Amino acid sequence: MPISLVNRHNSNISDNSSNYINAEDTLQQAFLSLTNVSIRFGGVDVLSSVSFDLARGDIGCLLGPSGCGKTTLLRAIAGFESVFSGSIRLNGNVLSDTNSVVAAEKRAIGMVFQDYALFPHLSVLKNVLFGLHGLSKNEAKSRASQLISQVGLVNKERSMPHELSGGEQQRVALARALAPAPTLLLLDEPFSNLDVELRESLSRDVREIIKQSNTTALMVTHDQLEAFAMADQLGVLHHQHLQQWASALDVYHQPGTQFVASFIGQGTFINGVMESVGQVNTMLGKFERNLKGVYTAVTSGDVVSVLLRPDDIICDSQSGIEAAVKSKYFRGATFLYTLELSNGEQLLALLPSQHDYAIDEKIKIRPKNSSVVVFKK
Repeated sequence: MPISLVNRHNSNISDNSSNYINAEDTLQQAFLSLTNVSIRFGGVDVLSSVSFDLARGDIGCLLGPSGCGKTTLLRAIAGFESVFSGSIRLNGNVLSDTNSVVAAEKRAIGMVFQDYALFPHLSVLKNVLFGLHGLSKNEAKSRASQLISQVGLVNKERSMPHELSGGEQQRVALARALAPAPTLLLLDEPFSNLDVELRESLSRDVREIIKQSNTTALMVTHDQLEAFAMADQLGVLHHQHLQQWASALDVYHQPGTQFVASFIGQGTFINGVMESVGQVNTMLGKFERNLKGVYTAVTSGDVVSVLLRPDDIICDSQSGIEAAVKSKYFRGATFLYTLELSNGEQLLALLPSQHDYAIDEKIKIRPKNSSVVVFKK
């Protein structure tokens, strides 16, 4: 079974410097570029040495637990916060560094806020028209009507904000932000006030609208499903540092730090020991090393943590590996089981709901033939 090895102390990945950029991403020309950005409030670092690049037309997403600095970083890009060190560039032009700051109103950046920030006394059309200066009356109305149609609010032009649902209000806020054709669009927790089902459908719609307008965008969220649905590039923030910046698929399957591995998606860690440079032994058997995606070497005898996702585990009546069911969570089409191995280690398994096992029942399992990520302890 192939594995990809990741060492937390690699020169590109660490809990302290936390700059992880995929090689393929560096081949794209950076449109939004942050270089060693630190932000400090009252002598305390809120963000430290954050660096990442976002290509023109891409949608980036900053994800992380509450208080990690996501919104502060977004506000710094918008021009509402100053940087303590480092620089922010957009299309090659410096927006902020220690020597100069471009005023927020001169950055040509659009923003969609968590609370929509619509003008309650203005209709949908007038809300969208608000930012369209420099166009003739007919041109502005045509542009606004086009965007209102694009966000799916035909026949709502004369409606007032209080007459709209939360999802409709968010669409108006998006249309208003896109109306002036901003160089960059920033979205701060845009779906947090909506119910789960609406969030999922609206995030898909919003991504399509942004892509159709060929707008570069950066979003902040704490919701992983939103991030996966929206992002071309995903950044994970923790303890003031950017832990990883990569595609959503890579962040999930090739997490750059153990925090990212535990924060993104569901998963558990079991212990392993490297028997050779190319093989690790665990309670689930031996895994072969896959050279693709290796970041640093490990040596024989190293103790490692092996990341296993719930969908890495399957039932197999012919397997010699037995685990006891400790808990189960019914999810409709599937059960999410917590299983305990003979040495007391626990792991998660996502199994079809036809596999309805009782608590403390012992079942036979094996890992699927897929790659797993290993962290040196």
